[in-house]
Amino acid sequence: MIKITMFSSADKVAGQGVGSAYLELINLLRNQCSDKFEIEINRYGKSQISHYHTIDPLFYFSTFSKKRGRKIGYVHFLPETLEGSLTIPQPFRGLFYRYIIAFYKRMDQLVVVNPSFIEKLVAYGIPKDKITYIPNFVDSDHFYQYSAVDRTALRKKYNIAPDKFVVLGSGQVQERKGVPDFIRLARQNPDVDFIWAGGFSFGRLTDGYSELKRVVDNPPANLKFTGIVSRDKIVELNNLADLFLLPSYNELFPMSVLEAFSCGTPVMLRDLELYHSIIDGDYEPAKDVNEMQMKLTLLRNDPARLVHWQKQAQIAARKYSKEHLAKVWTSFYTDQARKGDA
Repeated sequence: MIKITMFSSADKVAGQGVGSAYLELINLLRNQCSDKFEIEINRYGKSQISHYHTIDPLFYFSTFSKKRGRKIGYVHFLPETLEGSLTIPQPFRGLFYRYIIAFYKRMDQLVVVNPSFIEKLVAYGIPKDKITYIPNFVDSDHFYQYSAVDRTALRKKYNIAPDKFVVLGSGQVQERKGVPDFIRLARQNPDVDFIWAGGFSFGRLTDGYSELKRVVDNPPANLKFTGIVSRDKIVELNNLADLFLLPSYNELFPMSVLEAFSCGTPVMLRDLELYHSIIDGDYEPAKDVNEMQMKLTLLRNDPARLVHWQKQAQIAARKYSKEHLAKVWTSFYTDQARKGDA
C-alpha cells in the first residue's frame, strides 16, 4: 500500500472547478484503487507521497519537512490564467504571481490537466521532465444522459416547455468566463431560455463584480442566474439543456465541459487554442460572440447539426472515463513512490 496525503482547501469555496476535480480524484482513488493506496487528507504525519491540490501558504511551509516524501503539485492555474478572474491590486498581484511559481518549483513533480501548459511552465524555469499531463475526468455514474422520458419530466419540474430551446452556461460569474457575452446572447435571443449555473465564489474580489452583479440582480426575462448549485442540480441542468455554451477567454480543462459531455449535451466553446490538444473536434467552435450568435442560429434551425455534436459529446465522454484515468493515476503514483524510495 502506498500512503498518499492530499493537501487541499479546494472544497472550502463552493462553485470552483478545482474543487470538483479534487473531489472526483478522491472518489476515484477510494472507490477504484482502495487496495493500492492509503489516502489521508490534510494530515502532517509521514507520507510516501504528498499531493498538493491548492497553494495555501501553510501547505507551502510544509514542503520543507522531510516527512512529506515525494511532493506532487497539481497545476490548475498559472498567473496569466488568473487575469480576468480576481481583482488584486499591485504590488500584491505581482507578489502573488511570484508565489504561485515559487510553490510549483518546490514540487518534485507537477501534474498539468492540459498539455499546452507544459511549455509555459518550462518558460518559468521548471524542467520539462518534472511535468506530467493527466487530464481531468468526471464520474459517469453521477454525470450521465437521461432518457427522453426523464428529460420530459425534468423540463416539467423546471417549468420549461418541451419545445423551448435552452442554453446552459456554468462556472463562476466573472469576466474571464465570458459571462458578459452570455448575457449579450440572451438579450439577442429573447425566445431562447439561458441559464447560468454558478455565482460569485470570491465575492467582491471577482473581476468585473459591480457590473456583473447589477445584471445578476436584474437579468433579462429569459436569463436565469442560479447562483452556486450542487453537483446533482448541475446534472439536471445539463440534461434539460439543448446546448452547453462556455464563452471563456481562458481555461485549462474545464470540469463543466466534461460534465456536459458526460450528460450527452452538445457543447459550444470559444475556440481557444488550448482546447485543440485535448478536445478538438468534440465541440462547436466559435471565435467570438458574433460567431456564437451565428452558430446558435444554425443549431436551432438544423437538428442534424445538434445531433452531431451530441454524438461527439458522447465520444468525448468515453475518452475521459474514470476507468481509464484510474489506470493512469495508479501508474503515476506507483512510479512516484518508486522514485521517492530511490
